[in-house]
Amino acid sequence: QVQVVQSGGGLVQAGGSLTLSCAASGSTLSMASIGWYRQAPGKGREWVASIVGNGGTNYGNSVKGRFTISRDSAKNTVYLQMNSLKPEDTATYYCNVVIRWTSYWGEGTQVTVSS
Repeated sequence: QVQVVQSGGGLVQAGGSLTLSCAASGSTLSMASIGWYRQAPGKGREWVASIVGNGGTNYGNSVKGRFTISRDSAKNTVYLQMNSLKPEDTATYYCNVVIRWTSYWGEGTQVTVSS
């Protein structure tokens, strides 16, 4: 059974930075596809960024140039480095791991950006 554990997040002022972590137990992330999503109050879940098995990355237009997704295979952890944060980045962030066509979600972590 794969378990996805998130950490990081919190409260930061606009222009600040935060790093989210997504660790998995029960399977390696080295060939998995991992995505970060976010959901603001009253809105639908929005895709933020993804990293695939060969290391390729993609970003949503709203975060491109500010956020960076990366993977540390030794720690079996994926990170989302968030820079130049804006109040509109405030949301609950979720990590999604797809391994062998099965999707696993983290529990979510709150990011709040004050203006």
